[in-house]
Amino acid sequence: METNRNFFITIALSIVILTLWQVFYMNPKIEAQREQAQIEATRQGQTRVDGQASAPAGTATNGNATNNFPSSTPANPDANVPGQSQDAAKAGSLTRAAALGQTQRIRIDTPSLGGSISLTGARLDDLQLKHYHETVDDNSPNIELLSPAQMIDGQFVEVGFTGNDLTGTVPGPTTVWTREGNNDLTSSTPVTLSYTNEKGLVFKRTISVDENYMFTVKDAVTNTTAAPVSLASYGRVTRFSKPLHPSTYVLHEGPIAVVNDKLIEYKFAAIEEEREVAPERSTTGGWVGITDKYWAAALVPAQATPFKIRFSYFEDGRPRYQSDYLSDPATIQPGQTVSTDNLIFAGAKEVGKINAYMNDLHIPLFKNLIDWGWFYFITEPMFYLIDWLYKAIGNFGVAILAVTVILKAFFFPLANKSYASMARMKLVQPKMTEIREKYADDKVKQQQAMMELYKTEKINPIAGCWPVLIQIPVFFALYKVLYVTIEMRHAPFFGWIQDLAAPDPTSIFNLFGLIPWTVPAFLMIGVWPLIMGVTMFLQMRMNPTPPDPTQQMIFNWMPLIFTFMLSSFPAGLVIYWAWNNTLSIIQQGIIMKRQGVKVELWDNLAGLFRKKPKPAE
Repeated sequence: METNRNFFITIALSIVILTLWQVFYMNPKIEAQREQAQIEATRQGQTRVDGQASAPAGTATNGNATNNFPSSTPANPDANVPGQSQDAAKAGSLTRAAALGQTQRIRIDTPSLGGSISLTGARLDDLQLKHYHETVDDNSPNIELLSPAQMIDGQFVEVGFTGNDLTGTVPGPTTVWTREGNNDLTSSTPVTLSYTNEKGLVFKRTISVDENYMFTVKDAVTNTTAAPVSLASYGRVTRFSKPLHPSTYVLHEGPIAVVNDKLIEYKFAAIEEEREVAPERSTTGGWVGITDKYWAAALVPAQATPFKIRFSYFEDGRPRYQSDYLSDPATIQPGQTVSTDNLIFAGAKEVGKINAYMNDLHIPLFKNLIDWGWFYFITEPMFYLIDWLYKAIGNFGVAILAVTVILKAFFFPLANKSYASMARMKLVQPKMTEIREKYADDKVKQQQAMMELYKTEKINPIAGCWPVLIQIPVFFALYKVLYVTIEMRHAPFFGWIQDLAAPDPTSIFNLFGLIPWTVPAFLMIGVWPLIMGVTMFLQMRMNPTPPDPTQQMIFNWMPLIFTFMLSSFPAGLVIYWAWNNTLSIIQQGIIMKRQGVKVELWDNLAGLFRKKPKPAE
């Protein structure tokens, strides 16, 4: 067993990692992919829910308190943000066009975004991403990030105020703003809205947007009354559905915030269970929102004003999820105008743009909108290296191959030492056999003699594990990059691989598309998984076949098992693994020749076809 220790450690580590990944991530994902086609096919025909999204918790449809929650008095910093509704939502069957037609709107047209803002509530609830499509086909529909509340998959962003009897009706979900001018909202032309309430408070809102995904909402409130008033502002991201694919341990999707330089994340399921979570108050800035795998909607309040955040799940009328903030109230003296700014991010989580917003707008930890994971110190550099090579080469797949070569070169000294130690192990094999035979009945002396042999020959018996142990964190980092970064979404390689973040779409079971048969997900064994399996098979055949029958069985079946397990992984990861195996074969072969050790590959391959001798009778 001593001669095969490295082999068993390698196999054990690999099986544990891949099995856990298959059970907790890949199997749910495959099932979700199978169901998604059915969901999309029937989605437009499903019953849609009507009625405006819930009016504020603690703020009625006219801006005052409801019966469901205590009054939202400005003097109370713990006043509730909009969330609850007074009456249940009504069932309907509205199309998107019909839902949009229920309110007056201002058109949005920028290089990156299209859609509209509803004048009712000044709500951002219609937004499409011009550069992103639902499938790899550029003629497929654009991604619809935000949708009206009347739709089953509605999601919107809203900014408003909470007041009291002294303030009168303040802008909320049902406030109809007055539009000043007739221009559309573009990256060069902001829009201005106004509203004057019955008490004499004048609200003026200016909305602007850059060429990417950041909106700026500037609110100016003028007190024309004879008495001071106090107002608190709120902002909320409300969503009526969860992602189609199930939540995983690999990625966070759901409510997210940064408060006091602390990242706070809650899964949709966790919010459903707890109903309401109100993390600590912020005095140093932050942001709050809801994130998907590739997209996000987030609110960045005025960073100088303290505010409190909340994650909520409501079931009155319609189930929905909400991330919101409530600022501390501000007092406005008679004749005074007080202004406040809010930023709204609504778009794709592109790494460069997210980092630019974080640095240029001084948004704390905004880069954490992208889930780099616990091993961000490996994942982020891995992404930047691949992205830099992509910009130089022009193909993400080739960039992955180049990264593999760079990593091989970087770890070459350690790998070279490991393979050299393994080669020396083969040279001293006769001496190890002799020790076992000499001390067959005394295991203690046998181990002592073995250790002395290792010391004399300068051999590390677990050296063969280092290449695998090095590969594991790289494997995780590359998987994370392929899975969470939108830059890898729909990134093509060559030939049939048009999306490196998706599994190889071919299958040997329908002769790679020649037979008109829809292959079940678990039988989707594509070309690249087969190539990976072959390279793994050849790499294992570089070493002598273990003498033990059980070890031989494992030795023979492992490549096939890995082929099936990796077939559902992103194609980019399988390409990396196959290429890494190929480089390892070349490297190990060169080192073995330099050490004067016979390369067993050709003899082992020939032995597969050699006629086995009949057992002696």
